[in-house]
Amino acid sequence: MQINKLLDKALNREMLTAKEGLLLYNELPTADLMQIAHQIKKKIKPENIVTWIIDRNINITNICCSACQFCNFYRKSNNEEAYITTFEEYIEKIDELYLLGGRQLLLQGGMHPKLGLSFYVDLFKKLKNKYPDIKLHALGPPEIVHISKLENKTYKQILLKLTDAGLDSLPGAGAEILSDNVRSKISKNKCTTNEWLNVMREAHKLNITTSATMMFGHIETLEERIEHLVFIREVQAEKPASSKGFIAFIPWVFHSEDTVLKKKHPEINKVSGDEYIKTIAISRIMLPNIENIQPSWLTVGKNIGQLCLHAGANDFGSIMIEENVVSSAGANYHFNEEGIKKAIVEAGFIPQLRNQQYEFIESPNNINT
Repeated sequence: MQINKLLDKALNREMLTAKEGLLLYNELPTADLMQIAHQIKKKIKPENIVTWIIDRNINITNICCSACQFCNFYRKSNNEEAYITTFEEYIEKIDELYLLGGRQLLLQGGMHPKLGLSFYVDLFKKLKNKYPDIKLHALGPPEIVHISKLENKTYKQILLKLTDAGLDSLPGAGAEILSDNVRSKISKNKCTTNEWLNVMREAHKLNITTSATMMFGHIETLEERIEHLVFIREVQAEKPASSKGFIAFIPWVFHSEDTVLKKKHPEINKVSGDEYIKTIAISRIMLPNIENIQPSWLTVGKNIGQLCLHAGANDFGSIMIEENVVSSAGANYHFNEEGIKKAIVEAGFIPQLRNQQYEFIESPNNINT
């Protein structure tokens, strides 16, 4: 009886507690969770459409003082492989993006110990001057917190300067698991749970569109995964009515190949396909105020990604022209434009190209596949 009441509550897009969400996750078979999540999605997105985007991930630098135990990408400043991307390299990469029909950059990188606000302001201005129609989906809460400490400025001051320079939207990077118990063990030099959430609160007040993520499948508990969803939902509920807030939620699986975290915790479990699909479904159920749910085909592959489209997900992400961080730990799935559209059609949906604001756009005629 209790399960039925919770399902009615979920279908009415009411807020379930973490305890209630955990109960549904543990008690319901995967197929039932998928069905409920799909019904909720159909209320929000009644069209039989799955969106996707063309963008490119360029890493600003691989120099980082965070030293997260799950990351193989970062380097110390004195490492021979350390770099800061030059403007000439940006031009080469953006020109390739434009040839493929893309107009968005996902700009992320390490928390460089010496790159302050002026560096990012100058970079964004130069990119916008060279490519006026480029959309900069850039940095993330950890970088904002890091820059604010370097500059002794508030999150609001940092975000205002960056948006004035050309920042269009803020990715949900660095969330990992929003539990300080977990963060103190896997990324102790990165922002805390409250710092991450407070950056997003300020971004929403400034009408900056953001996204939210979750990296799971390492040392966190199932309870901490569900609590992560509740934190995201609560911040979304606080946003001004004029703000889109978290426009999407993307959970992705930790890949452990050669990571410090795996060496310290060899017992780390691998997330099964069934577990990932259930996570997508419970995300749709627990996040009734977030419109778009995206599976990470990059970390789980095409087939699981397709099944997630029947478990509450409505977006298939990017063709990922370039990705360096997750792939450095063993995630090696790839799509081109033809492949991502075919995968969506095979799953029974109509592919629709979008921009970062989830607005439908026409597929460019000059896409090279």
